[in-house]
Amino acid sequence: MYNPSFFGNFDVTSLLLSSFVLFFFGLILYLRREDRREGYPLEDDLTGQLEAPAGVFFSASPKTFILPHGQGTLSKPNSHRESQDVAALRTARAAGSPLEPKGDPMLAGVGPGAFAQRAHKPDLMFHGHTKIAPLRVAGDYSIDGVDPRGMKVIGADGVAAGVVTDIWVDRAEYLVRYLEVAVTPTGPAPPTSIKTVLVPMTMAVVKKTKKTVVVDAVLGSQFAYAPTLENPDQITFYEEERVTAYYGGGYLYATPARSEPLI
Repeated sequence: MYNPSFFGNFDVTSLLLSSFVLFFFGLILYLRREDRREGYPLEDDLTGQLEAPAGVFFSASPKTFILPHGQGTLSKPNSHRESQDVAALRTARAAGSPLEPKGDPMLAGVGPGAFAQRAHKPDLMFHGHTKIAPLRVAGDYSIDGVDPRGMKVIGADGVAAGVVTDIWVDRAEYLVRYLEVAVTPTGPAPPTSIKTVLVPMTMAVVKKTKKTVVVDAVLGSQFAYAPTLENPDQITFYEEERVTAYYGGGYLYATPARSEPLI
């Protein structure tokens, strides 16, 4: 039962409302500090100069994260910033203007072909094994259904690019992530260092009746210029970015017509 002599003239409702406002203000302040661990300070879109520090109320204090499997530690925020040159030109002298790729747009790394500078380390499972591996390494895995190994890979122009030689599986999620393709040189001679490339499974369609794999992201001659792996039996976070970005960029840059209006 409510006891008026205990509270007297004290307004409990005002206390609860004030407490909620203070809590909510503190929550917003905490979240604004935490979301500035990466990507800050911002750069001016035209000059590239960094903005002035936001101050203690809107700057996160450094926090050190212990990486798994003895890979050391990582502190955020830090002073490291990506410094690679962007092979593109601004289409207008205004902030937020589109970028037009310079040279070969498939290799420019802009637009749908952009990629992040992720770690040069493979994704690992709980016990330290590589998460994504070819079946020649993950021998205890098999394909249930149509096996695309040995099938021809066809580009968007109907030209055969090569043959599927192996399948890269995600050993944690039980999915096919990439198809390994032995490239058959077509058109201009490809670089001699390129022998096999990976194709994201999400961008490939297996034609069971025709025994082919169709990848409409790129032309048949463009498979030879896809990024390759430093280690033929594992793929790093950075290499996953590069591979996916290359084929993703093909949806816009594989042919000049793709970057033009649809109508």
